[in-house]
Amino acid sequence: MSLKDHLLARIAHEGPMRLDDYMHSCLLHPDWGYYTTRVPFGVQGDFTTAPEISQMFGELIGLSLAQSWLDQGAPAPFTLAEIGPGRGTLMADVLRACARVPGFLAAAQVRLIEASPALRDLQRQTLKGFEVTWHETVTELPDVPLFLIANEFFDALPIRQFLRQGAGWAERRIGAAENGLCFGLAPVAPHPVLAHRLEDTKDGDLVEVCAPAKEIMQEIGNRIAQQGGAALIIDYGDWRALGDTLQAMENHAPADPLANPGCADLTAHVDFEALALACPCQYSRLVTQGVFLERLGITARAQKLAEPLTGEALNSHIAAHRRLTHPAEMGNLFKVMGLYPKGQTPPPGTEI
Repeated sequence: MSLKDHLLARIAHEGPMRLDDYMHSCLLHPDWGYYTTRVPFGVQGDFTTAPEISQMFGELIGLSLAQSWLDQGAPAPFTLAEIGPGRGTLMADVLRACARVPGFLAAAQVRLIEASPALRDLQRQTLKGFEVTWHETVTELPDVPLFLIANEFFDALPIRQFLRQGAGWAERRIGAAENGLCFGLAPVAPHPVLAHRLEDTKDGDLVEVCAPAKEIMQEIGNRIAQQGGAALIIDYGDWRALGDTLQAMENHAPADPLANPGCADLTAHVDFEALALACPCQYSRLVTQGVFLERLGITARAQKLAEPLTGEALNSHIAAHRRLTHPAEMGNLFKVMGLYPKGQTPPPGTEI
């Protein structure tokens, strides 16, 4: 049996399913889920994240958080956390860079929020030599100042999609067709969570909603507001969601999200406005990844790292810097938002 067979049987028994249920099954089903059965990163996977492109990305993120830690009086102990940490490459680069900040590593309790057993095993290998604690959710973190990274985490959370029809909304559902799975619409109904979107949408517009993102942001923001700390949220998306942004990646190429459930990575653009409005602590204005990294000195760091390089190694290094920062590549597509307590300053790189 495959995940597609399982989903078709479920639809036959229960009727068309919501998109968030479908995404959750595709990504995290214990037997057939994309994240639970494989390593999605790198050449063998389906996509490459910024930490895998260059060490500079993690180094600068780490130093931004370390400066926030110093600005808040260098609290000890504190939680240094990453949610959705991939291979552990980003955290490894953060720890290496922050080893130069007096007292930082001694006060840090490294904690990773990761649901995938396969990825936890990879993270153990990458972070060998460091004391690391794993958690299922942010709610399990201790009540101490929290300095957190979320890089390409929120885009993988399950979404729901609604099509505006008059003063109501028809939710997009997934049903069975002759050749497999297909999209359909539930009956039109009012949805209070979308009441404010009647102001900026018209008939036929599609709006995406991500309830898990709001819950997680509320938890992170509460902790930072009450205990102190900072967070950097880095993802692709924009200030307000509009339109269908659901996408699938399989074998490093775009794919049909319904074609091979459990075999492709499913993501959607992040609605940063919804994240900000759910957050009880202060938040910065959105800044593009390219501007964020330039503010932190990535070009000077790139030049320093380039000094001993020649030939193909130098060309690869230059290409990595361009990919992270150039507006035509990741520089403008990805956005950064900083979280911080009232009365403190935003994490470096996110300030106005």
